[in-house]
Amino acid sequence: MSNFFSLESPFYKFMSRLADMLKLNILWLFAGGVAEMFIIQLVLAFSGLGAYQLISYIPLVMVGPATTAAFHITLKMVDEQEGYIAKAYFQAYRENLKKGTIIGIIFLIAVYAIWMDFQFFNAAEQLNQSSIGYLIVGILASVLAFMHLIYAFPLQARYENTVINTLRNSFSITIRYFIKTIFLFFISALLVAFFIWNNVTMFLGILIGPATLMLAISGFAIQAFRLIEYANRETEEQGHSEEE
Repeated sequence: MSNFFSLESPFYKFMSRLADMLKLNILWLFAGGVAEMFIIQLVLAFSGLGAYQLISYIPLVMVGPATTAAFHITLKMVDEQEGYIAKAYFQAYRENLKKGTIIGIIFLIAVYAIWMDFQFFNAAEQLNQSSIGYLIVGILASVLAFMHLIYAFPLQARYENTVINTLRNSFSITIRYFIKTIFLFFISALLVAFFIWNNVTMFLGILIGPATLMLAISGFAIQAFRLIEYANRETEEQGHSEEE
């Protein structure tokens, strides 16, 4: 029984990781403006100011650096190198404030544009008008957004680069490791489906859902990053050998 509760036991490691995920998720919810958005919406609703709900989305401007900082932690979790969660999180948040914000705004604009396109599709369907164009545009936009953004935040968390090159590199990694990325898509979809399955899983999703999704993406991303880093090292070594 003493081994079951020892610091090296699987139970202790699981509970420690679960606690870290909970901390990280709470940090992301508040630093990314998600918690503030819901708080503002509640205040507006109780104040009879529901017409001004658009104001509640302003805090989401900070979702970019918050997500980048979260990926900084989850990438370390995959390598089992994480230390103090809060200290490392806020350090990464400050370091990625500018570029993370830009990527986050691009992400929000992409999501909103795709959502609007499908709203137009639904409206056209209800009016018995031609809607196939909206459907095609929505699907293509979703695929392109996914390819450019799925690895963007992990890349920003791990490497120093321009925003444009980060988005391009995300697209390139998606193409280069297409099968892995498709598998990642289905894993992510299953996680989202699980966390919205019922009230119990939705509560669990609020507690650790986003952090769990980012940890899953990090597991796939770190494999691609290591393969690319290894290939780059081999290329550099071959270049040095030819010079000698």
